[in-house]
Amino acid sequence: MTAPANPVLINAEKISKSFGIKPLLESVSVGVHAGQRIGVVGLNGGGKTTLLEILAGIAEPDGGRLSRASEARVATVTQGSELPADTTVADIVVGSLGLAEHEWAGDPRIRDVLSGIGVAELLTRRTDELSGGQRRRAALAAALVADANVLILDEPTNHLDIEGVEWLADHLVARGDAVVVVTHDRWFLDTVAQRTWEVHGGGVDEYDGGYNDWVFARAQRSRLADAAEERRRNLARKELAWLRRGPPARTSKPKYRIEAAEKLIADVPPPRDSVTLSAFAKRRLGRIVIELEDAHLTTPVAQDGTSRVLLDDLTWRLTPGERVGLVGVNGSGKTTLLRALAGEVPVAPGRRIEGKTVSIGWLRQELDDLDPDQRVLDAVEAVATRMMVGDKEMSASQLAERLGFSPARQRTPVGDLSGGERRRLQLTRVLMAEPNVLLLDEPTNDLDIDTLQQVEDLLDGWAGTLVVISHDRYLVERICDSTWALFGDGRLTNLPRGIEQYLERRKELARTEAREAKALAADVGPTLSTSAKSSAAEHREARKAMGRLERQIDKLVGREAALHADLAAAATDPGRLVELGGELKRVVAEKEMAESDWLTAAELAQ
Repeated sequence: MTAPANPVLINAEKISKSFGIKPLLESVSVGVHAGQRIGVVGLNGGGKTTLLEILAGIAEPDGGRLSRASEARVATVTQGSELPADTTVADIVVGSLGLAEHEWAGDPRIRDVLSGIGVAELLTRRTDELSGGQRRRAALAAALVADANVLILDEPTNHLDIEGVEWLADHLVARGDAVVVVTHDRWFLDTVAQRTWEVHGGGVDEYDGGYNDWVFARAQRSRLADAAEERRRNLARKELAWLRRGPPARTSKPKYRIEAAEKLIADVPPPRDSVTLSAFAKRRLGRIVIELEDAHLTTPVAQDGTSRVLLDDLTWRLTPGERVGLVGVNGSGKTTLLRALAGEVPVAPGRRIEGKTVSIGWLRQELDDLDPDQRVLDAVEAVATRMMVGDKEMSASQLAERLGFSPARQRTPVGDLSGGERRRLQLTRVLMAEPNVLLLDEPTNDLDIDTLQQVEDLLDGWAGTLVVISHDRYLVERICDSTWALFGDGRLTNLPRGIEQYLERRKELARTEAREAKALAADVGPTLSTSAKSSAAEHREARKAMGRLERQIDKLVGREAALHADLAAAATDPGRLVELGGELKRVVAEKEMAESDWLTAAELAQ
């Protein structure tokens, strides 16, 4: 294999790192070349973050040598990145650039980052007022605007919606700098990475290309493994079969050899037998599943007595075996709609109808309130001891192992689990109840790629109706047969072409909003700048416009303050926080536009 022609910026030679008696990295040698984009994958706890921290100079290896070229300028975002408490987002993101406000505000590259990452409206906020997701986005924005030619990023797509993930991928590809990124987002990995490092067993295996190529290489490697690896081999081959037989966009630029791939998957059936599963689902569910008729959904009533309409006059009927992906920006009402399907929020003046045989399994964003002293296996067996997946019976222990809990880990107290492990336990308990309707709210949060494949494999053989909310583009395309979107217009829109169509619609909406904002700003200009008017008349019109805009700004400032109070009061309600955050974003944008219009009027009134 020919090495890249670009110079090496960071070089690690035979580095090792252990925690206690467990070696995470043993004699690992890797290099980062200028302009090279590297995706890092592996099991949770396998050493990915440790490797990144050593490359970034945050952690020291126990052995080996790390060298950095003199021209290397590194910017890092890790999961442990902390922001100073006594400062603003603007100080964090652009403070180190040494530029005056008008200089960085006039820089299109910086403006693009602030808008793309979604921190433009947060610049005046103090860091101790931010949510965890906002803090992560602020740290990411700071790394992207820095004068760096090496970006080391640990899970940068966390807390980004589908549009934000696409923007970040396009940005990293276009800027041409070296990137080393840990990610479980497979679409992002395949779009960005030119090379993949798999961290496992204390070593690092290197592959050319992104996710598609890594799956292919693993399938080849697994084919040569012994019988103990049979299940992993089948999973890899099944995943590869889906990649080759899936949507055209997934295979438009195959980087692996087609002949070898076809040989590997020649005897692999499609991932999902939709006809058989649909027929089985009808037997389990009957004709009626969940139906919403003339439903009306609003946000919860705020302290000032106001609420916002999310969906109006919605009629939606879920059918047996239907698999739906639900997408939309934060605050558009996705979780509220899921709660309506579950029967937890009213839909008056409409109504909700549920079939007599429906059994709902609901994976919420918030974690279950489990006994921290209870063992993992006991927590699963408290739901059931055995379940059926298709025509196969599975014990609680077998299901837990499929979802990443080794037999030894199953004896661990729940209180000792990480956030990602608690999420996996939550999903295990939901599936163990054998529901025939699954409502999944961001099921991929904190799951590594191997666990994601196991979840998808389980759902491939699951006969029932599924509605999933996810910012994981790959997951939605992988397990769902139809995609529906909330665009904030009070309607639920079907998207025959899926996520690609959603992103196209969102871009068109953004262009429309920009045109309307420009027209609104121009309302002041034509009124004040007509040559037929005297200078005195222009000043008078400008002062009137200033008065009108000042009243508008005062109302928006009051609403912004009320929303901040609501956010503080809803600290324990993630769904409510998302809704309030979306409304706050819109209010701040309106206020900034009004302030800009006021400045225009003030100049004309001088």
